[in-house]
Amino acid sequence: MKITKNKITTLSYFVKRLKDCKFNTWKINTNYSITDPRKWTILVDPGNASLFITCYENKDFKGEMMFEFNDGGRLYPRNYSLKTSSMEVVVTNMIEKGITQIEDENVVQAQAW
Repeated sequence: MKITKNKITTLSYFVKRLKDCKFNTWKINTNYSITDPRKWTILVDPGNASLFITCYENKDFKGEMMFEFNDGGRLYPRNYSLKTSSMEVVVTNMIEKGITQIEDENVVQAQAW
């Protein structure tokens, strides 16, 4: 069985696609228990929207993928869930909600300190 790296629930793929779309992204937790349906959590647009995205896999049933968006209820309803297998849907959703994208690479360096 071949394992696909370009899968939306793969942390490195998800983060790369967000960074390609100019979102400032930090990895927060990548070490959940094997019995926990959470796979990883990232922070997008730290210091502004400070949006936490948590990936769930097999939460309610086998094969289910879900992303939970949590920004304290500012732009998203509390614990907003999105079930999708499309990175385009995730990015479009974030742009429509007003999550800031970085225009200048120097800004990325300054915010990472």
